[in-house]
Parts: sequence; structure tokens; C-alpha cells
Amino acid sequence: MSEVMQDEAALRTVYPVPSGGAVDKQLSALEQHSRRFIELSPFLCIGTSRPDGLADVSPRGGEAGFVHVIDDTHLAMPDRPGNNRLDTLTNVTHSAAVGLLFFIPGFEEMLRVNGVATLSTAPDLMSRFVVEGKPPRSVMVIEIREVYFHCTKALRRSELWNPEKHVPRETMPSFGQIMRDQMKFLMPAKIVDMALQKDAKDNLY
Repeated sequence: MSEVMQDEAALRTVYPVPSGGAVDKQLSALEQHSRRFIELSPFLCIGTSRPDGLADVSPRGGEAGFVHVIDDTHLAMPDRPGNNRLDTLTNVTHSAAVGLLFFIPGFEEMLRVNGVATLSTAPDLMSRFVVEGKPPRSVMVIEIREVYFHCTKALRRSELWNPEKHVPRETMPSFGQIMRDQMKFLMPAKIVDMALQKDAKDNLY
């Protein structure tokens, strides 16, 4: 047997067929528990596809419930100021398919939502997400196609929420030092750190 598995048939020679529960838990719309999970979640990762065929994953965060449930098959997520690379948003304009993974601090369960996205600056959507008098740059509306709770194994294995497993920040150089080294800046790392911290504070919303 080849060591490179190039199709599902090859994969199934190593992995068994999933149990009924693993398949049957997938729903086509939100219900009370998935809605509540989204209301409590302050953080998610969103996956998109690039035009060149590569994939991209980006974090999104805010106050708990920063993603709004419009109805059982639609979500709305604000886009706040960032680095203006627009990787995720550009990808959506080429391919609307998105995958979202919601987290709640302290919870080992996660919620997966797959669907198709559109980008909007419609006033009624923008007004939902005004923070400190500032609207978002745009709003992503996700039409849900699949939703299900993800099992706890990954977070249990990683012990992500265990304070005793937290890695001291000084284990690695500061972000400013990393940027200085990677981009060959001549200025001291302390100056880069100060600039990054100021930008993060001034452009939070």
C-alpha cells in the first residue's frame, strides 16, 4: 500500500467509517443550543479558500456574542480594523464558502458552522455593530449550510484552558523583536513593540 493517501478510498483503509452519531449530529440550521453557544462565544477561527488553491484561516474576536444570530440559517459578523491585507474578505469575493469554529473560554466543546458568505455595508447591518460610536468596516453575512458541535478531544489533549499549562510569554521574543528580525528593521525592538501596542490600542474598533 502506498504511504501517500490520495483519495477517500485510501483513507478508509486506515480510518473506519464514522459512527452514526458523528454523522447524524450535523444539522442544517441552528437550534437552541447552537444559538446559545454563539451568544456566549467571544472568539472564532474562519477558514476560506484562496484563488490560487491554498487555504487560509484567520481569527476573529470581540465581546461575547459579537457574531449575531439573524435567524436559524443566517449569522452576521462585523469586520473591525486590522492590517488591511483583507485575506479573508478577498477570498470570499472569489469563493463564498466559509468554515467557522467557535470557542468559549473554559469550554472543551466547540461549534462548527459551514456555509456561504456575502459582504455588506448595508446601513441596517452596520448599525447593529456600532461600538464606542464606531461602525465596523463591513459585515459578513453567513448563510448556514451545516452546523454541529465538535467533540472535546482536541482541547482535552492540548489542555488549552489549563492555567498550569500556560507558556510564559518570555519563552519567545516579543512580537516587536520577531517583526524586527523577520523584516530586517534597523530600529530597536522596543520601538517596534511600542508602535504595535499603540496601533492595537488606537484601532481596536
